[in-house]
Amino acid sequence: MSSVTLSRVRRMYAGVAALDDVSLSAPEGKVLVLLGPSGSGKSTILRLVAGLEPVDGGEVRIGDEIVSAAGRTLPAERRRIGMVFQDYALFPHLTAGANVAFGLDKLARAERDAEALRWLDRVGLKHRAGAYPHELSGGEQQRVALARALAPKPRAVLLDEPFSGLDPVQRAHLRDASIAALAETRTTALFVTHDAEEALLVADRLAILKGGKLLQEGAPREAYDKPACVDAAAALGSINVFEGRAEDGVIATPFGPVAAPGLSLGAPARVAVRAEAIAVTPGSLARVVDVRPHGAHDLVRIEAQGVIWRALVPARTSLSDTVDVQIHSAGAFAFAAS
Repeated sequence: MSSVTLSRVRRMYAGVAALDDVSLSAPEGKVLVLLGPSGSGKSTILRLVAGLEPVDGGEVRIGDEIVSAAGRTLPAERRRIGMVFQDYALFPHLTAGANVAFGLDKLARAERDAEALRWLDRVGLKHRAGAYPHELSGGEQQRVALARALAPKPRAVLLDEPFSGLDPVQRAHLRDASIAALAETRTTALFVTHDAEEALLVADRLAILKGGKLLQEGAPREAYDKPACVDAAAALGSINVFEGRAEDGVIATPFGPVAAPGLSLGAPARVAVRAEAIAVTPGSLARVVDVRPHGAHDLVRIEAQGVIWRALVPARTSLSDTVDVQIHSAGAFAFAAS
């Protein structure tokens, strides 16, 4: 397997930058998750790595080989990159076994068929080798697509929101099985999603994008605990945002102070506080607006001084009409207002 590296990559569409000076790396044998909303540049990165589009600046490397640079694009078929799409993209006229065998054309027929069966067995579908795509469930089709992408032993595999069309149970099962297959084969992967929970579960490294710019790249825990900006914090879960000014090393919010180290006195600032970093106890500081079930937690909206924030508290917590609020520093972040 090979690492995949983008260095100061730029891609323009009709004069607008879809990617603007983006540098990131998928380490060999690891999963790099690209997280961001629609239009952030995630799928554009996959197209550039696959060789489906050229770069307008910077370069793309697979291992030590420069495969894309301004004015030079190595053809997709010479990159040895596997792809798994959201819509599966299986050949409808081929069986599951023949779909997987398709990329093994350099092998003799018998060896090709045997290798395809081995890969279908690895994803738990050997018994469905003779089925056509329309005879398979969505989850089964996606497993065939994964086997087809991995069977030729690519230098890297690209997964573009591969589980988004599945129900939650199928999605969780297939996600776990796919990550296990990638880890077992030590396959370098770039995985696109707009789902924060999925990103944290899948990533060895995480790249957060917005509007064609890279906001942050790093280990998932580091990105969650030390976001680079308000948008990076918001990409990984529910936050409350407040604008204020730094005074004596803190920013005063209606719900309590937030530490603002490094911000100069009076500097305009933005505060991001994760919903789970807010603890509520009986008191009078804030008014409880409403309480909604949220799985193992309840989502509580609280109001003070005309500002409404959201807090996640243990499910079925007994709350009065008014509460006191404590903000845990581990989930509260202050940034310069630029």
